[in-house]
Amino acid sequence: MNRTLKIHPADNVDVALTNLQKGESVNDNGSTLILLENIPAKHKFATKHFNEDDEIIMYGVLVGKAVHEIEKGALISTKNIKHASGGYGLKERQTNWHKPDVSKWQTKTFMGYHRADGSVGIANHWVVIPLVFCENKNVEVLQEAFSKALGYQQKQSPYQGMVQKFVEMYQSGRGENDIVATDISIEEIEEKSAKIFPNVDGIKFLTHTLGCGGTRQDARALCGLLAGYITHPNVGGATVLSLGCQNAQMSILQEEIAKRDPNFSKPIVLLEQQQVGNEQKLLQEAIKQTFAGLVQANKLQRQPAPLAKLCIGLECGGSDGFSGISANPAIGYTSDILVALGGSVVLSEFPELCGVEQELSDRCVDEPTAQRFMELMTTYNSRAMAVGSGFYANPSPGNIKDGLITDAIKSAGAAKKGGTSPVTDVLDYPEKITKPGLTLLCTPGSDVESTTAEVGSGATIVLFTTGLGTPTGNPIAPVLKLSSNTMLYKKMTDIIDIDTGTIIDGQETIEQAGERILEYIISVANGQIKAKADANKHDDFIPWKRGISL
Repeated sequence: MNRTLKIHPADNVDVALTNLQKGESVNDNGSTLILLENIPAKHKFATKHFNEDDEIIMYGVLVGKAVHEIEKGALISTKNIKHASGGYGLKERQTNWHKPDVSKWQTKTFMGYHRADGSVGIANHWVVIPLVFCENKNVEVLQEAFSKALGYQQKQSPYQGMVQKFVEMYQSGRGENDIVATDISIEEIEEKSAKIFPNVDGIKFLTHTLGCGGTRQDARALCGLLAGYITHPNVGGATVLSLGCQNAQMSILQEEIAKRDPNFSKPIVLLEQQQVGNEQKLLQEAIKQTFAGLVQANKLQRQPAPLAKLCIGLECGGSDGFSGISANPAIGYTSDILVALGGSVVLSEFPELCGVEQELSDRCVDEPTAQRFMELMTTYNSRAMAVGSGFYANPSPGNIKDGLITDAIKSAGAAKKGGTSPVTDVLDYPEKITKPGLTLLCTPGSDVESTTAEVGSGATIVLFTTGLGTPTGNPIAPVLKLSSNTMLYKKMTDIIDIDTGTIIDGQETIEQAGERILEYIISVANGQIKAKADANKHDDFIPWKRGISL
């Protein structure tokens, strides 16, 4: 295993792949370098002497500037560098790329749900959605009514069963010492329920805090996002509850549905409480019509579909200093394979593309697409700066602790998720993905807001890289977690699906990991493997209210 890594020949800092000690000699491009400090794994050290304001280069791009003199062999940290990134402008197109060999996947298929609009889902869910937060309680009542009765939720959770066993022990006279000493396996308690509708993978209940106040633009964006979920390939039908007086009107939702699918034909239940009048009547009507819709949705069965019908969302959260050299480039290679097969991938989190704008704009297929990307980036950052928090404020305490000490360092690694293919489209939230290839979608860097947005734009499965661990999921699309390091994979086996720490350890190449990831995706798309987030019911859903969120 290598102990250090120079990511790009132009870099003037190297990455420690393992803990390095002060006084150690390390190899730097064929020459010997003596470390002046302890360098923790994932962190960087100077490979040249820096004077104040000298540029720090990593991934071949500007990622910071020295705030004071830094000796060769010293640790790079928030104490001695600050965020800096290069400018960008409209330049020549750079759309030539080396397509990976995809011959072994050319005829491969997955078993999906074919929709009337030509899209193919990897799941068949029913969604229950409120147009305004006033209806959240009614959505929760429907959840209680449907989930257990239809077999989508255990009659009693294993944790409730655990408490019940302790109640029985207590009532029989057993004391606290007996209870603490008792070893109860959750697996022994867990109840299994038979699904009434075997071809409906789940009935999902989404709640949120929007719809009433805010601007008309907020209402339109919310309706667009909800329309994205209703028309999504992984959704077989929907129940929508409205109060009636809010900004997010049913008519706006219907307009947004028509934008995304002019010939929309899925079963849908639209109910407005102020028209019905009586809450009990509203719930009774919702239950009756939803059950009838589920009967219809259950008629659809999985059929073979080419891999080109997959649409993959690319996300990262809880990133570390290894994310940009293992997990992110690995799914970047997976992205390139899928694009070469005619499929779609979407890269979002615009605050985490700061510093790589020039490369991405150059990769856009035409000048209008490049111009739109740069305008969205400039506008977003300007709005953030106006409230005293530009893109430079993006790295979290966890990011910084594990080696991502400037936004540009984080961004340069995050962008690797998008592979090397040309950018075929640039979208603003919550627009729909309509073109094959790599799409850039304007969203915050916030994990759940961005994942929610990618799925709303059409991603049927999400690849989510992490170096620190996060339980994020989505109600209708599997979110596969990929660890950047093997230690995390072993520590959090309950939420991590795939380990790419094998790249750091030298066990496989980025390309080999990328191919392995694609095979895993196919198994999930077939319904053969369940994402850990789905198994744990991590149904996270947070719409983006178009304020400043990094």
